[in-house]
Amino acid sequence: MPRENKKRGRRGEEKKRKLENGDEDFEQNDQQKRQRTDAPEDEAAYTVANEDQYVGDGADGAMQAEKVFFGMLDEEEQEYFRRADGMLELNSFGDAEERNLFLANVYREADGKELKIANSQSCSRLMERLIQLSTPAQLKTLFQKFSGKFASHCCEKLFIQSAPIVTEELLHPPKPNKTNADEIYVSMENLFLYTIGELEGNIGFLMTDRFATHTLRVLLLVLAGEPFEGGSAKSLVASKKKENVAVNGMGDLGAKKDEKRAVPDSFAETLQKLLSESIAGLDTTSLRALATHQLGNPTLQLLIRLELTHFGKQRAKDQKSIIRTLLPDEPITAESDSATFINGLMFDPIGSHLMETIVQYAPGKMFKNLYRDLFKERIASLARNEIAGYVVCKILERLSREDLFEAHELILPQLGGLIERNRMAVVKTLIERCAVREVDTQAIAVQIDNAFKGEEGFEITKLLRVDEDATGGEGGADGQPFAQATAIVQPKSLKTQGSSLTQAMIAVPGPLSGLIFDALVSLQPSTLLKMAKDPVIGRTLQAALTSTNASIISRRKLIQLFYGHVGEMALDRFASHVVDCIWEGTHGLAFIRERIAEELAENEGALRESPCGRGVWKNWKMDLYKRKRQEWIRQSKIKASNDGFQSFSELDLNKPNPSGQGGQAGQEGKSEGKSAIQLARERHAANKARQAERRAKAPAPARAAAGPA
Repeated sequence: MPRENKKRGRRGEEKKRKLENGDEDFEQNDQQKRQRTDAPEDEAAYTVANEDQYVGDGADGAMQAEKVFFGMLDEEEQEYFRRADGMLELNSFGDAEERNLFLANVYREADGKELKIANSQSCSRLMERLIQLSTPAQLKTLFQKFSGKFASHCCEKLFIQSAPIVTEELLHPPKPNKTNADEIYVSMENLFLYTIGELEGNIGFLMTDRFATHTLRVLLLVLAGEPFEGGSAKSLVASKKKENVAVNGMGDLGAKKDEKRAVPDSFAETLQKLLSESIAGLDTTSLRALATHQLGNPTLQLLIRLELTHFGKQRAKDQKSIIRTLLPDEPITAESDSATFINGLMFDPIGSHLMETIVQYAPGKMFKNLYRDLFKERIASLARNEIAGYVVCKILERLSREDLFEAHELILPQLGGLIERNRMAVVKTLIERCAVREVDTQAIAVQIDNAFKGEEGFEITKLLRVDEDATGGEGGADGQPFAQATAIVQPKSLKTQGSSLTQAMIAVPGPLSGLIFDALVSLQPSTLLKMAKDPVIGRTLQAALTSTNASIISRRKLIQLFYGHVGEMALDRFASHVVDCIWEGTHGLAFIRERIAEELAENEGALRESPCGRGVWKNWKMDLYKRKRQEWIRQSKIKASNDGFQSFSELDLNKPNPSGQGGQAGQEGKSEGKSAIQLARERHAANKARQAERRAKAPAPARAAAGPA
């Protein structure tokens, strides 16, 4: 059972002493401050789970926070809701109707206890799952139950699930309920606006609150109609430590988190009001303090992004805008105060994220000014820095072809040092932007080749860190990673960066992709098998097999190296994805596709017993291969685009038999290109021709007895 919050330590002991000594003044004051235990649950004094109720301004101008207790579930109720949460998590209902009936019963039991459930450490997950499965009417009921209160994870889930309903009601307004004319209709739009109204006057404080800041960001995205996932939205909304509460097999019903939504005009007006209120009373110094604040920084990023994307780039000229308050100098020169602030952000682990946002969304004129005066001459040295390098990536993404070529020339001599310092993100971005802007990448390929050159040429295993174990360290002779003995830990992210760089090189036609393909086909099969089973490096093989930049010869050589290991790979959780990509990689190589299928068929028993194997068996259409091999071959020839292909079975079956005539299967192989109806018509015509020939050879009495043809 959770217990009521109690004061401990020196103050608690002092209170106990005064009460024991009969201090009447203290007892009277304490009774005035004490919560009423018989107060109804819908009073505004109550709050939602584990959050602070903001009760007024303190003497120093900051808002005071007081924990407010509003009751607990008894043991019987907790046990019931815990069982309900377990059943919803497993989602083992017979059908949707059974689940809806169960939800209705849970809602009936939770009536009047919603805030207690949200406050319960063991039952708050139930509230999140209820929100995911709720109908629009039930979500509106929860909105009204939470009215006057503030929540964190429960309200986040409620807002995310309710956002699509605003769009649905906007595009398809509900018709009035004629059966119940007395029912008062409340739109989801009004419920959101009422919620924003409750927070009015507290936005600036909520930006840095431990819990409120995440919910505030969700509300801003709801008002803007922006997606909750994808790009930088996910990192701005949810904490890395946030628990993912979901229903098995259901996902987030009704919440399309990665899509933009249409929102009413009232939301745009409210969003603009919130943007203005967020910096009301803050000067440049106070706002800049948020730039390096762990909680305030993500919220400030979102505010600047929404301001510049939803209200036009001209907003940056407004003296009262967020971006202008943050960077008031016009123009920003190397000697200005704003330049000093920007230089500090470039090397700050937290502030650099804000600098990325400014570079990405700043108006063109402002960005060109910043690049010309602050970044252009220092682009190579900034790229070498561990933190500033990520800002350089955003800078490269906005450069024109001419500016990108100049930056390319400045960074190129440092490319070897960047690779040595594991600044793979800068190298990857430079390659991608050069491909987009059509800047020659030959010099980049030479630098990368020199950085990973070995006795036999370019060693891709060094780039991908193939010889490192799953923990990131290199394996020792005794099977233990060297990191345990030397305390030198190679982060797993370095392997991820190497794989990401390799995939970027594969996507660029010319010397960069050629460097990777030549290196892969020169590897030993055992090394390739190890790479295929690695969850990170395996993506490189998948990209190589499906790339349009790979020649048919390179793909043939690479796939042939997997011969004899396909069955083993199909049973592996990660290597099975490589086997799936071989299907696409055999485009134009139908005879190799059948060779791989034959190897899969030899391992049918093991594949059918493995979940990964069953997936490969299905993707390769092996049931069709086993039952109707000729049909599989026909489809394979069409999809593999290899008209000159003769399958192994045809080569054998088309040989003349001892009687000197071709086999039946050989005759079928010659007619593979025809459809089933065409083959049936040809057989019917051939039968009629044979019957006519027999009648012509028969004696006259026999022809008369047979009747007309």
